[in-house]
Amino acid sequence: MTTQDIYQEIRPYSDDEVPAAIERLISDDEFITAILHYKFPSASKFLFWFLAPLLRYKLRSSLSKITTVEDVQLNVASYLNKTVKKTTNGITYTGLDKLDPNQAYLFVSNHRDIAMDPALMNWVLYNNKMQTVRIAIGDNLLKKSCSTELMKLNKSFIVKRSAKAPRQMLKALGLLSSYIKHSLETNNSIWIAQKEGRAKDGNDFTDPAILKMFHVEGRKRKESFSDYMNSLKIVPVSISYENDPLDVQKAKELNAVATLGSYEKGEFEDIDSIIKGIIGHKKRIHIHFGDVVTSAPESADELAEAMDKQINQNYRLFPINYAAANSESDDITAEVKRELEEKLAQLSLEEQPFLRALYANPVKNAQ
Repeated sequence: MTTQDIYQEIRPYSDDEVPAAIERLISDDEFITAILHYKFPSASKFLFWFLAPLLRYKLRSSLSKITTVEDVQLNVASYLNKTVKKTTNGITYTGLDKLDPNQAYLFVSNHRDIAMDPALMNWVLYNNKMQTVRIAIGDNLLKKSCSTELMKLNKSFIVKRSAKAPRQMLKALGLLSSYIKHSLETNNSIWIAQKEGRAKDGNDFTDPAILKMFHVEGRKRKESFSDYMNSLKIVPVSISYENDPLDVQKAKELNAVATLGSYEKGEFEDIDSIIKGIIGHKKRIHIHFGDVVTSAPESADELAEAMDKQINQNYRLFPINYAAANSESDDITAEVKRELEEKLAQLSLEEQPFLRALYANPVKNAQ
């Protein structure tokens, strides 16, 4: 059995698998229906029946030249260029000059948007002629086969969160930890969020369990926590959005959890969140690449704390953050105050504090 076979269930597609994966996508009725629903939300079923063959023909024609992972990346880069121009007021970044373009890194970032966090970091790397990353994505987002095809085509690997039995969980964690190390050893950088799920409340804190997962392979190799963490070349990354297109939705969800004890997602809610995050206006965005972890402590909790210090102190604070936190700032204009009030007006009195916290907590955590 080859190393590649060991990781087959979770790894991204390789060049020789790309054409077949694209064909499976084009043949997938749910994928075609999803595109048509997005393009023609009020169209009848009869119109879908008429348009589906035309869409398949067009896709086969336009995607026929995509035969490698690099081809996929070039197409994604082209789409991202348009998305950045259309949905942002520009992206700035700092800290990239301290990284070696020929070195593979384990990028651990705060997590605000399902798709855009790794995509925008990749956009910065790509435009600076650095290799793009392999992206960790939870299997909870891959309930549809077409979602799996799309993600694995775009250098994503699967984190099996659905495993519940202890033996299954240990096996999944071991495979994931081994794959991350294997990727780095074969000079492939990785992106993974600092904790499971987005920080809907604006609190960007690393879950020590993620760091312990990294070390599963280290324990197998009989390496200390500190030595193994240093070998991974971990880079804490801070991604800051001036405007969160899903802020109102996140506030409603957090209020539901606080008042009802839980929040039940709709069947297509994750997909809807991905689409809104992509097409929603984000205003200014800043990405800071932190210092590589070179002297990790022997405790996951201590390392998480050190990484959080970097992530929170390097988070770019915008006027709306200061306004939400009721902080003094010359940058808080009447327009900023009005924008915040318009957001709050979309929510009930019980929901409003959650939206305010989403923007205010980065100010408190930076201090």
